[in-house]
Amino acid sequence: MPPAADRRAFALLGPTASGKSRLAMELAGRHSEIEIVSVDSAQVYRGMDIGTAKPSAAERAAVAHHLIDVAEPTDRYSAGRFRADALHAIEGVFERKKTPLLVGGTMLYYRALASGLDALPAADPAIRQSINEEARARGWPALHAELKRVDPQAAARIMPNDAQRIQRALEVFRLADKPISAMQTGKASVLDFTLKAFALLPQDRTKLHQRITERFDRMLKEGLVEEVRELGRKHALDADLPSMRCVGYRDVWGFLNGNFSAEEMRGRAVAATRQLAKRQLTWLRTLRAEPAERLAAALRAG
Repeated sequence: MPPAADRRAFALLGPTASGKSRLAMELAGRHSEIEIVSVDSAQVYRGMDIGTAKPSAAERAAVAHHLIDVAEPTDRYSAGRFRADALHAIEGVFERKKTPLLVGGTMLYYRALASGLDALPAADPAIRQSINEEARARGWPALHAELKRVDPQAAARIMPNDAQRIQRALEVFRLADKPISAMQTGKASVLDFTLKAFALLPQDRTKLHQRITERFDRMLKEGLVEEVRELGRKHALDADLPSMRCVGYRDVWGFLNGNFSAEEMRGRAVAATRQLAKRQLTWLRTLRAEPAERLAAALRAG
């Protein structure tokens, strides 16, 4: 079924610290019909506010935001759950005769929404525990090398320290006895609305890196370490949870557990955020989205 002509959603995508949230709020200030749907794998978790640059209470009061604070830090929120939640949220926006504006930088989530998900084996707690124990003993780069042997195509697009994706790729291989890359067909999923993507691509990588550093230092001043400490008091957290694998949080969690010094924590977090931005930019260039400066005209056109 082709998408209805009057059901149009827009996406504003960009790397971390690129200013996409600020631009989205500016656009929402000029277009009262906009409701924002977050595409951020960290902002879904309650209590993780400072380190995710979550919209303030005032911003959320001014403009409706969806898919923020929808999971506990102990939950294993997934791309599949995001797709279901996002479709539900978008449908609600349409029912209110408003315009959905998806905003974020979690490209896996956007791809899940736009293209659907392949039928992969369900998570197996025993296998995941085994993989995590191996990682603690040998390190994630060693498991990435193992992935390279069994699924070079998947390994080529997964960074050696991307624990969550390495774990899932090895888990699928051990469950299905076939590479995850062979099971990801990339077949498009039909949406019953039009989804048009726009990308905010900083041209000066040095300035982006500077903003990343300044933003993390600001988060530290605003109390990021205490935020993570309080999360640890309230919840049974561990380093293998998706929430504690989020950039910044995993480094502060390691610091609080005595794995490295405050200075090392800051350096690791900044470096990891820069690597994340690099991966996001690479993915966005393959998406071939329209430049963000054209989004305002698209919104005016309806």
